[in-house]
Amino acid sequence: MNAQTITEYGSRLIIIFMILPIHEFAHAWSAYKLGDNTAMYKGRLTMNPLAHIDPIGAICLLFTGYGWAKPVPINPLKFKHYRRDIALTAMAGPLSNLIVAFVGTIGLQTVVAMNDSYEIRDGIIYYIVGTNDTPAYYAILLLYFVVVVNIGLAVFNLIPVPPLDGSRILSYFTPAKYDKFLVQNQMIISIVFLALVVTGVLSIPLGFLRDLIFDLYLFLTGWVPKLVG
Repeated sequence: MNAQTITEYGSRLIIIFMILPIHEFAHAWSAYKLGDNTAMYKGRLTMNPLAHIDPIGAICLLFTGYGWAKPVPINPLKFKHYRRDIALTAMAGPLSNLIVAFVGTIGLQTVVAMNDSYEIRDGIIYYIVGTNDTPAYYAILLLYFVVVVNIGLAVFNLIPVPPLDGSRILSYFTPAKYDKFLVQNQMIISIVFLALVVTGVLSIPLGFLRDLIFDLYLFLTGWVPKLVG
């Protein structure tokens, strides 16, 4: 196991214990702001990772780069606009990941720009031979993995399969029959979906979307190197 692999797994641990709580807190906070205090009473309106971590989801994230936390409980009957507020609450989680990833991209661009031995071209970080064992190198690797895993989590959670956020967002646009079908077949769907995650079948399409967003973020933060000079 080389330094890059260790850094990658280290970044995933950071995601599990620091970023997943932000994701779930965003769900709880948005539900609270929309009138539902269920998550608060269940102890989920917190950044404490122990309140949010799902063991299976954490293991999947650690070894595949894609995973999940315990779903935040909500009571849609407390929402003023039932379907809309469910969708908004669901969207808050992936949105928080995208925001963290964007901030991380600014940090990544900054560290790369401050070191002449590194540069980013076409979404790939290049470095001069012999500079891959420096503090800057590990900082760049860590920021890179934090960014791409956060983007990956956002893309993953937008898949319209229960209990992922995408299913709740999609329910705003679909008829009640579709929601009923998901509820009736949730167990089978979840087992098949878990098998797809564990076997890595989803890695190719999800990785493609992740890389597209990462390239977009690099484009949107192209001003950072110019600012750093």
